[in-house]
Amino acid sequence: MELLMDATILARIQFAFCVFVHFLFVPLSIGLGLFVALAETRYYKTKDPNDRARSRFWLKIFTTTFIIGVATGITMEFSFGTNWANYSRYVGDIFGAPLAAEALLAFFLESVFLGIVIFGRNKISQKMYLVSTWLVWFGSALSALWILIANSWMQTPAGFKDLGHKAEITDFWAAALNPSTVARYLHTVDSVIILAAFVVMAVGAYYLLRKRDTENAKKFIKSGLIVGIITVVLMLPFAHMQATVVAEHQPAKLAAMEGHWEDGPADMLLFGWVDEKTQTTYGPRIPGFVSWLVTFDSTVDFPGLNTTKNPVDFTTGKYPGVLVDSYKGGNPPVNFVFQAYHLMVALYLLLIVWLVIAGLMLKKANAGKDLPKVALYLLVFGPLIPFLCIQSGWIVAEVGRQPWVVYNLLETARGVSPVVSAPELLITILLFVVFYVILFVAWLRIVLGLIKKGPQIEEDPKAPKVIEVQEAAAPVVVSATKGGE
Repeated sequence: MELLMDATILARIQFAFCVFVHFLFVPLSIGLGLFVALAETRYYKTKDPNDRARSRFWLKIFTTTFIIGVATGITMEFSFGTNWANYSRYVGDIFGAPLAAEALLAFFLESVFLGIVIFGRNKISQKMYLVSTWLVWFGSALSALWILIANSWMQTPAGFKDLGHKAEITDFWAAALNPSTVARYLHTVDSVIILAAFVVMAVGAYYLLRKRDTENAKKFIKSGLIVGIITVVLMLPFAHMQATVVAEHQPAKLAAMEGHWEDGPADMLLFGWVDEKTQTTYGPRIPGFVSWLVTFDSTVDFPGLNTTKNPVDFTTGKYPGVLVDSYKGGNPPVNFVFQAYHLMVALYLLLIVWLVIAGLMLKKANAGKDLPKVALYLLVFGPLIPFLCIQSGWIVAEVGRQPWVVYNLLETARGVSPVVSAPELLITILLFVVFYVILFVAWLRIVLGLIKKGPQIEEDPKAPKVIEVQEAAAPVVVSATKGGE
């Protein structure tokens, strides 16, 4: 019952729930936007009506997902002013700029050209239509950049001065390109494309399972497999970049990710459990491997959780891998972060297994062999793996920076609105749950209906017309004499 009366906890639960739902649709829309553009590019080259049908098919699913993503994102913007007023006052000078840029530069770009893509296919040239599909995807990727700039500043603040009651921007580009922006952007965008690739393969596997639309099924699995392999491989350097930033600027988060309690070389745990009471981490480990991954030296010391819980200055040279100045202290929920991080890594390894399965199924399908239903069912439910991987990664990122809402500057408890009561928050949480369930069910019914219907070939008004000319019958000449002669 104490939990239900804590306004700070309820505000965090409400925002986390809204982000969870929103981040179901946004990654899918960004990723599917790429496949719309790729399908349209293929149609532009081949002029094959089947390629046109595939492009329209993914466009319909993308548009449905985009609309729900917009609806679920609005509530988070309002909650900054209602539930997190103190936070908004503190970061408003900085946080407002990327949010405004996201709306004015990215969202408008995406929305305008999405309107052209939806309604203008037969009204503009094919080249302009193709460019519009790529601009829709570029707009969605640009939108993600501005949002991640804002979020990254909360993780690694830069380009500002602390006035006590608020942070004031002093260098826009230093704030925008703060230490974690590039790594987080590459890591996030790559992960959403992986999710879309697995969705595309899942639709193809569904058609093979139903023994229908075999040609479309093979095309979908092939395109999803190619994009999936590229993005899963790229995730390795992107994840390394992200881990390096965390190690240098958020030592408590890194220590929690591996249950690292005492100062010294950081071990990598394969799996395990953290007993926070006894400050013990159980599980098989590779000694010094985290230190090696970050610095390529397994002997480099990193601060443990017993150090990061207290104020400390990391600029003394004692911790060569850490760049934080005058860390104010505070550890996140260690076991929660530890489990979320190791779940993310385990799910990443499963992505590789699923790509192998997809490759084998495609090879068998091309050879005309019977496909095992178990493998096809695994591919149909495959999108759950990257989705859970994304969500567990966000848990590590957001819970891992606690107790700070702005890392090392503003504590989460100080960012909550003082006038919003626990009962009000509880009521809105229940209302949001009901509303979002309705939205999700509606979206799911529409998308599943589109998938069951499949790509439909429609007549292209701009395609050259083939006119069949029938040979006319020879005229019959009737001869008659005047007066019946």
